[in-house]
Amino acid sequence: MERAQQVRRGPGRPREERVTRSVLDAVAELVAERGMGALTMDAVAARAGVGKPAIYRRWPTKQDLVIATAESRIGPLTVPDMGDFRAELRAVLTARMEAYRQPGVGRLLAGVIGSAAEAGSEPAGYRAYTARVMSETRHLLDRGVARGDVRADADLGAAATLVAASLVFRLVGEHALPDEALVESLVDLIGRSVAPEA
Repeated sequence: MERAQQVRRGPGRPREERVTRSVLDAVAELVAERGMGALTMDAVAARAGVGKPAIYRRWPTKQDLVIATAESRIGPLTVPDMGDFRAELRAVLTARMEAYRQPGVGRLLAGVIGSAAEAGSEPAGYRAYTARVMSETRHLLDRGVARGDVRADADLGAAATLVAASLVFRLVGEHALPDEALVESLVDLIGRSVAPEA
Protein backbone atom coordinates (compact mmCIF):
# COMPACT_ATOMS: atom_id res chain seq x y z
CA MET A 1 0.00 0.00 0.00
CA GLU A 2 2.73 2.44 0.96
CA ARG A 3 4.63 1.54 -2.23
CA ALA A 4 1.53 2.32 -4.30
CA GLN A 5 1.23 5.71 -2.61
CA GLN A 6 4.85 6.45 -3.45
CA VAL A 7 4.24 5.55 -7.08
CA ARG A 8 1.21 7.85 -7.21
CA ARG A 9 3.13 10.68 -5.55
CA GLY A 10 5.90 10.42 -8.14
CA PRO A 11 9.35 12.03 -8.12
CA GLY A 12 10.19 15.31 -6.44
CA ARG A 13 10.56 17.21 -9.72
CA PRO A 14 7.31 19.27 -9.43
CA ARG A 15 8.34 20.46 -5.94
CA GLU A 16 11.84 21.31 -7.21
CA GLU A 17 10.37 23.32 -10.07
CA ARG A 18 7.97 25.07 -7.70
CA VAL A 19 10.82 26.09 -5.37
CA THR A 20 12.90 27.33 -8.30
CA ARG A 21 10.00 29.32 -9.73
CA SER A 22 9.11 30.80 -6.32
CA VAL A 23 12.68 31.96 -5.72
CA LEU A 24 13.14 33.48 -9.18
CA ASP A 25 9.76 35.22 -8.93
CA ALA A 26 10.73 36.57 -5.50
CA VAL A 27 13.98 38.01 -6.87
CA ALA A 28 12.20 39.65 -9.80
CA GLU A 29 9.52 41.13 -7.53
CA LEU A 30 12.01 42.48 -4.97
CA VAL A 31 14.16 44.09 -7.63
CA ALA A 32 11.14 45.58 -9.43
CA GLU A 33 9.67 46.96 -6.19
CA ARG A 34 12.76 48.15 -4.31
CA GLY A 35 15.83 47.76 -6.52
CA MET A 36 18.98 45.70 -6.13
CA GLY A 37 19.70 47.14 -2.70
CA ALA A 38 16.75 45.16 -1.32
CA LEU A 39 18.07 41.90 -2.70
CA THR A 40 19.43 39.81 0.16
CA MET A 41 19.20 36.06 0.55
CA ASP A 42 17.11 36.62 3.69
CA ALA A 43 14.63 38.80 1.80
CA VAL A 44 14.42 36.32 -1.10
CA ALA A 45 13.89 33.38 1.27
CA ALA A 46 11.14 35.23 3.13
CA ARG A 47 9.38 36.34 -0.06
CA ALA A 48 9.64 32.90 -1.68
CA GLY A 49 8.68 31.00 1.47
CA VAL A 50 11.71 28.72 1.31
CA GLY A 51 14.79 28.19 3.45
CA LYS A 52 18.11 29.79 2.58
CA PRO A 53 19.80 26.38 2.20
CA ALA A 54 17.39 25.59 -0.67
CA ILE A 55 18.49 28.80 -2.39
CA TYR A 56 22.21 28.26 -1.86
CA ARG A 57 21.96 24.68 -3.17
CA ARG A 58 20.74 26.02 -6.50
CA TRP A 59 22.60 29.33 -6.68
CA PRO A 60 25.81 29.53 -4.62
CA THR A 61 26.17 33.30 -5.07
CA LYS A 62 23.92 36.31 -5.44
CA GLN A 63 25.37 36.83 -8.91
CA ASP A 64 24.25 33.32 -9.92
CA LEU A 65 20.78 34.07 -8.59
CA VAL A 66 20.47 37.40 -10.41
CA ILE A 67 21.66 35.87 -13.70
CA ALA A 68 19.23 32.96 -13.35
CA THR A 69 16.37 35.38 -12.69
CA ALA A 70 17.28 37.52 -15.70
CA GLU A 71 17.36 34.43 -17.90
CA SER A 72 13.99 33.30 -16.55
CA ARG A 73 12.47 36.61 -17.66
CA ILE A 74 14.24 36.91 -21.00
CA GLY A 75 14.25 33.25 -21.95
CA PRO A 76 15.99 31.28 -24.66
CA LEU A 77 15.40 32.29 -28.24
CA THR A 78 15.32 30.31 -31.48
CA VAL A 79 14.54 31.90 -34.84
CA PRO A 80 13.72 29.63 -37.78
CA ASP A 81 15.41 30.05 -41.15
CA MET A 82 13.35 32.75 -42.86
CA GLY A 83 15.60 32.92 -45.90
CA ASP A 84 16.57 36.53 -45.12
CA PHE A 85 19.01 37.85 -42.51
CA ARG A 86 17.13 41.10 -41.96
CA ALA A 87 13.85 39.29 -41.26
CA GLU A 88 15.61 37.00 -38.79
CA LEU A 89 17.39 39.94 -37.14
CA ARG A 90 14.06 41.73 -36.79
CA ALA A 91 12.61 38.62 -35.12
CA VAL A 92 15.48 38.49 -32.59
CA LEU A 93 15.29 42.20 -31.79
CA THR A 94 11.49 42.16 -31.49
CA ALA A 95 11.53 39.17 -29.12
CA ARG A 96 14.19 40.81 -26.96
CA MET A 97 12.37 44.15 -27.02
CA GLU A 98 9.18 42.49 -25.76
CA ALA A 99 11.09 40.69 -23.00
CA TYR A 100 12.87 43.88 -21.93
CA ARG A 101 9.61 45.80 -21.71
CA GLN A 102 8.35 43.57 -18.87
CA PRO A 103 8.06 45.35 -15.51
CA GLY A 104 11.28 45.24 -13.51
CA VAL A 105 13.49 43.80 -16.25
CA GLY A 106 15.44 47.05 -16.60
CA ARG A 107 16.43 46.97 -12.93
CA LEU A 108 17.19 43.27 -13.20
CA LEU A 109 19.52 43.75 -16.18
CA ALA A 110 21.20 46.67 -14.42
CA GLY A 111 21.71 44.31 -11.50
CA VAL A 112 23.27 41.67 -13.72
CA ILE A 113 25.69 44.23 -15.15
CA GLY A 114 26.42 45.71 -11.73
CA SER A 115 27.01 42.34 -10.11
CA ALA A 116 29.56 41.51 -12.80
CA ALA A 117 31.57 44.57 -11.75
CA GLU A 118 31.49 43.88 -8.00
CA ALA A 119 34.64 42.81 -6.21
CA GLY A 120 34.74 39.05 -5.89
CA SER A 121 32.31 38.41 -8.74
CA GLU A 122 33.03 35.49 -11.01
CA PRO A 123 33.62 36.80 -14.55
CA ALA A 124 33.17 33.34 -16.07
CA GLY A 125 29.53 33.27 -14.95
CA TYR A 126 28.79 36.60 -16.57
CA ARG A 127 30.67 35.65 -19.76
CA ALA A 128 28.69 32.41 -19.98
CA TYR A 129 25.44 34.36 -19.53
CA THR A 130 26.27 36.87 -22.28
CA ALA A 131 27.33 34.04 -24.59
CA ARG A 132 23.93 32.39 -24.07
CA VAL A 133 22.07 35.65 -24.68
CA MET A 134 24.03 36.32 -27.88
CA SER A 135 24.13 32.75 -29.20
CA GLU A 136 21.08 33.01 -31.46
CA THR A 137 22.34 36.25 -33.02
CA ARG A 138 25.69 34.57 -33.76
CA HIS A 139 23.77 31.65 -35.25
CA LEU A 140 21.78 33.99 -37.52
CA LEU A 141 24.94 35.76 -38.66
CA ASP A 142 26.66 32.45 -39.44
CA ARG A 143 23.55 31.27 -41.28
CA GLY A 144 23.51 34.53 -43.23
CA VAL A 145 27.14 34.02 -44.27
CA ALA A 146 26.35 30.48 -45.44
CA ARG A 147 23.30 31.75 -47.33
CA GLY A 148 25.17 34.68 -48.85
CA ASP A 149 23.22 37.62 -47.43
CA VAL A 150 25.91 38.41 -44.80
CA ARG A 151 29.48 39.19 -45.89
CA ALA A 152 31.96 36.50 -44.97
CA ASP A 153 34.49 39.17 -43.93
CA ALA A 154 32.01 41.10 -41.72
CA ASP A 155 32.98 41.49 -38.06
CA LEU A 156 30.36 39.08 -36.74
CA GLY A 157 31.43 39.53 -33.12
CA ALA A 158 30.93 43.30 -33.29
CA ALA A 159 27.57 42.85 -35.03
CA ALA A 160 26.38 40.43 -32.33
CA THR A 161 27.50 42.86 -29.62
CA LEU A 162 25.56 45.70 -31.27
CA VAL A 163 22.42 43.58 -31.40
CA ALA A 164 22.68 42.64 -27.72
CA ALA A 165 23.89 45.96 -26.34
CA SER A 166 21.64 48.43 -28.15
CA LEU A 167 18.36 47.41 -26.54
CA VAL A 168 19.95 46.95 -23.11
CA PHE A 169 21.58 50.39 -23.21
CA ARG A 170 18.30 52.03 -24.27
CA LEU A 171 16.64 50.37 -21.27
CA VAL A 172 19.34 50.63 -18.59
CA GLY A 173 21.52 53.54 -19.72
CA GLU A 174 18.89 55.83 -21.24
CA HIS A 175 15.99 54.76 -18.97
CA ALA A 176 13.66 54.40 -21.94
CA LEU A 177 11.76 51.37 -23.17
CA PRO A 178 13.07 49.98 -26.45
CA ASP A 179 10.43 50.20 -29.15
CA GLU A 180 9.65 49.22 -32.74
CA ALA A 181 11.36 52.34 -34.11
CA LEU A 182 14.64 51.34 -32.45
CA VAL A 183 14.25 47.79 -33.74
CA GLU A 184 13.76 49.03 -37.31
CA SER A 185 16.74 51.40 -37.04
CA LEU A 186 18.95 48.56 -35.80
CA VAL A 187 17.77 46.21 -38.53
CA ASP A 188 18.68 48.86 -41.10
CA LEU A 189 22.03 49.88 -39.57
CA ILE A 190 23.26 46.37 -38.80
CA GLY A 191 21.77 44.91 -41.96
CA ARG A 192 23.61 47.46 -44.12
CA SER A 193 26.87 47.02 -42.22
CA VAL A 194 27.05 43.27 -42.86
CA ALA A 195 25.41 43.13 -46.29
CA PRO A 196 27.46 41.87 -49.24
CA GLU A 197 28.80 44.49 -51.65
CA ALA A 198 26.26 45.37 -54.32
